[in-house]
Amino acid sequence: MIITSLLDTDLYKFTMMQVVLHHFPAAQAEYAFRCRTPDIDLVPYIEEIEEEIRSLCALRFTEDELDYLRSWRFIKPDFIDFLGLFHMNEKHVQVRPSNKGNGEIEIRIEGPWLHTILFEVPLLAIVNEVYFRNTQTAPDYPEGRARLADKIQMLGARPEYSDCKIADYGTRRRFSKRWHEEVIVMLKESLGEQFAGTSNVFYAYKHGLTPLGTMAHEYLQACQALGPRLRDSQIFGFEMWAKEYRGDLGIALSDVYGMKAFLGDFDMYFCKLFDGARHDSGDPFEWGERLIKHYENNRCDPRTKVMVFSDALDIPKVLQLYERFRGRTKLAFGVGTNLTNDLGYTPLQVVIKMVRCNGQPVAKLSDSPGKNMCDDKAYLAYLRQVFEIEQPAQ
Repeated sequence: MIITSLLDTDLYKFTMMQVVLHHFPAAQAEYAFRCRTPDIDLVPYIEEIEEEIRSLCALRFTEDELDYLRSWRFIKPDFIDFLGLFHMNEKHVQVRPSNKGNGEIEIRIEGPWLHTILFEVPLLAIVNEVYFRNTQTAPDYPEGRARLADKIQMLGARPEYSDCKIADYGTRRRFSKRWHEEVIVMLKESLGEQFAGTSNVFYAYKHGLTPLGTMAHEYLQACQALGPRLRDSQIFGFEMWAKEYRGDLGIALSDVYGMKAFLGDFDMYFCKLFDGARHDSGDPFEWGERLIKHYENNRCDPRTKVMVFSDALDIPKVLQLYERFRGRTKLAFGVGTNLTNDLGYTPLQVVIKMVRCNGQPVAKLSDSPGKNMCDDKAYLAYLRQVFEIEQPAQ
């Protein structure tokens, strides 16, 4: 059994889920799976994946887990009461071979947003672990430990790096649950205060770490269908977030429509209201420079704001970004696959994205076109027109 606790997911799933409970309890959602890594045959593992999904759907939150969630300042009592009754239902998930006949599989998740939102992260962890335990039956853990030790050494190589902190963001694409926990323990023991925490709620709970995260793309995508009009959907999403959390969890996601559209909506009010923003696509150096200039133009001292970098980071890139922006802003770095799936094998680039909300197509148009995922070309064209986003060069 791969997933043994419903806490074994990313924090932002719970923070978004609370918003859904309080503001969008009737919303319907549809998600789709994609493996971006070419020539991967997942069809032989469908039965195993389905068996793990059945085990996942048998789980319930324990009283100790609910008490842990209750201890967070921003979690409200009625949400805890709801989680006490909550379980995942396998009727919302379908796994089947792709019609392409090339080894790809289709995973579709459909149902009430409130009851499907927690599927994404554990399902991706399941697909990864099922694949790797079948293809790497004798994992090279010594190689993984050596690589991790090199990363830890890089972070501590120079005294001026002492306040460069990283966090684990690697649940979705981890090699295995066992390796994920070993990485977290080694980071905690070796880095001390340089290890800021983890996005994984279960390991934060188990190892006394800080759980980290705010919102994900699906939240702002869903607002395309739930807000008053499409052009104001990003503004609507930020306002509803602030209404729910009243100053907590103040990191805004910047790349659902690209940086230009984000800065157009992220006016002086939001600059002052939110603690900072998260980068997840496009050139991170250019993003950081544009955001600092935007804060200055809106009479905000960028040194009081947080820039969170989380897009395909490795430790050398973390240090390059740290050297560029230290002293100019507060910095946070979320490192995912490079920490939790670096044993010498090619990681799977797997994603599950919301593709419809209330029957309407939803999408993101990030600054990395390869990350876009929508099967409705007419809607994508309309979205580009509404947000004045140029068609990327072919």
